[in-house]
Amino acid sequence: MTGKHDSEAFPVPGAPQRSGGRGTGGRGTLAAAIGTAALAGLLFGFDTAVIAGVTGDLTHLFALTPETLGITVSAALWGTLGGALFAGKPGDAFGSRDSLRILAAFYFIAGIGCALASSWPAFLIFRFLCGLAIGGSSVLAPVYIAEIAPPRHRGFLVGLFQLMIVTGILFAYFSNATIAGVVGRDIAWRWKLGVTAAPALLFFILLFAIPNSPRWLVAKGRRGEAGVALARIGTPPDAAEAEIARVEQALERDPPGEKLSWRRHRRPIILVILVAMFNQLAGINAVLYYLNDIFARAGSLSPDRQAVLIGIANLVFTLVGMALIDRIGRKTLLLAGAAGMSLCLTAAAGVLYGALDNSLMLPALIGFIAFFATSQGAVIWVYISEIFPTPVRARGSALGASTHWLMNALIAGIFPILVAWSSGAPFAIFAAAMVVQFIVVAAIFPETQGVDLDEMAQRIE
Repeated sequence: MTGKHDSEAFPVPGAPQRSGGRGTGGRGTLAAAIGTAALAGLLFGFDTAVIAGVTGDLTHLFALTPETLGITVSAALWGTLGGALFAGKPGDAFGSRDSLRILAAFYFIAGIGCALASSWPAFLIFRFLCGLAIGGSSVLAPVYIAEIAPPRHRGFLVGLFQLMIVTGILFAYFSNATIAGVVGRDIAWRWKLGVTAAPALLFFILLFAIPNSPRWLVAKGRRGEAGVALARIGTPPDAAEAEIARVEQALERDPPGEKLSWRRHRRPIILVILVAMFNQLAGINAVLYYLNDIFARAGSLSPDRQAVLIGIANLVFTLVGMALIDRIGRKTLLLAGAAGMSLCLTAAAGVLYGALDNSLMLPALIGFIAFFATSQGAVIWVYISEIFPTPVRARGSALGASTHWLMNALIAGIFPILVAWSSGAPFAIFAAAMVVQFIVVAAIFPETQGVDLDEMAQRIE
């Protein structure tokens, strides 16, 4: 939230103090708060990718067709759309932290419910509930991190959410492979889905140990509580006073209770919709959800092992993107990623059309993942969470996240149908979309690197 954090406290009457002016939290509480919010990303990644290891079991158990398999995989994604659409209003009203507690409970219930589901409709209901939690947390966790992070490190710290997403994806692949090796085939799919309840319970507990966003507290007129929260995350007294005054000044321009409107917020609305659309038009989640099926169509001998390699590449290059985002900026990463992804997706399409050798599929997909993770993967949640004014930040972020999940659900739902028609067609479409992204980003996207959140609104308008 401020330009500099250390272990000094902001002395507010009634706030706990230590001798020498040291606060009770400091850097440790700041790290814990960001780490806890980022844990929502782990659940996000785990719960979305775990479905890749059970599609075959579900198809056999519930006699699914390509169309109903698409419905099954996209059930959670339609939930994410609902979660993202409706998370903004409670997030602005009650704060990201408290809203995330409800979503943590949804994660837990959904994990247990999917594991115990005895019918296809019941399974769809619990996957939809899981989607509500994923969609809501994809809005609120990045907003919370963005509001407490120092501006010069905001890209990296919000990027931790994406890092945890890809870590969750990798954990899901490892978990699926491990459970498949030690649990009987008839019930393995239940364990694969049920294990997601454990990190959900941990997330719920940890949320009771972190403070509300000081920026949100100021917006609610709770100045004293904002001071206590700033002290807990280690903001020095003079910096805390200046920060509160700066937020209050910004709120005079954008008062609490302001509605998100096309007239007032046209440019950030366009930007978040575009960045979210292009994120999914890259084809990333379609590839991750149907990874084993893609490798099988390409003639791979070990889809499970190759899926783990993809997960590792996703994690490694997300770290690369996080290291670069505050150094070379968001726009540069988006441009480089679009160029690289278009080439890799074209190669993957060539393999599936039979124009290139099957052995090129793994390097093509690893290259695609590398460019995506370094660019779109590292940028999307940062960009969405930082370009709206404080009073409408959660609702603006919800618009971007809901666009992301709408596109995700549509693409995941039609992907099996497109592949049944022509296995290379989806990859050709994704490659063309990345060419369009390069042109659009170069033409209209502003750079947001290192800009204070309260200055951002004035630059973007």
